[in-house]
Amino acid sequence: MKHDKRSARMLQIEEAAYVLIQEKGYASTSMLNIAKRAKASNETLYNWYGDKLGLFHSMVESNAKKVSSVLQEAIEKNADPIETLVLFGTALLEMLTGDRAVALNRAAAADASGTLGKALAIAGRDAVAPLIGRTLEQAKQAGALRFSDTQSATELYLNLLIGDMQLRCVTGQIAPPNATARSARAYRAATLLQKLLD
Repeated sequence: MKHDKRSARMLQIEEAAYVLIQEKGYASTSMLNIAKRAKASNETLYNWYGDKLGLFHSMVESNAKKVSSVLQEAIEKNADPIETLVLFGTALLEMLTGDRAVALNRAAAADASGTLGKALAIAGRDAVAPLIGRTLEQAKQAGALRFSDTQSATELYLNLLIGDMQLRCVTGQIAPPNATARSARAYRAATLLQKLLD
């Protein structure tokens, strides 16, 4: 199967998986259910993803790649790190409060085994945090920030940026922020980080 055709097919499969976890939850969603909904063979799903966890891990990775690419490109270009944090923060908030991430987090919260939650952490936060750290280190080298522990600085930035917003979106307490609100929050997080780490 050609790469473009396979990519399109994988998107259909993953879209079917998102619909099913919203309807049934993670534990009650099977590879066979997903295959039927996507009009694909069960064998194809197992060949491409290995198992259900592999499929959902791939879905989380796909979401995370969209935002990590912003950081990776900025690191390679040695772009202004504070401006990068604003751009990245805006993109991260869009991803974290979007329908797909909300569906995955709701499913993870309902999964008593913790399997999906671990996959979310490994393919999501654990993959992106080192790139944030490298961006913060660039800001430190440029004299824009002062800190001794990169991991603590990364945690501080994420707390300033996200806070409890994602949790409140997942639980339905608030509606996802619009583009203007995301951009303003990302700018505020970067500005506060500079004040706190100056």
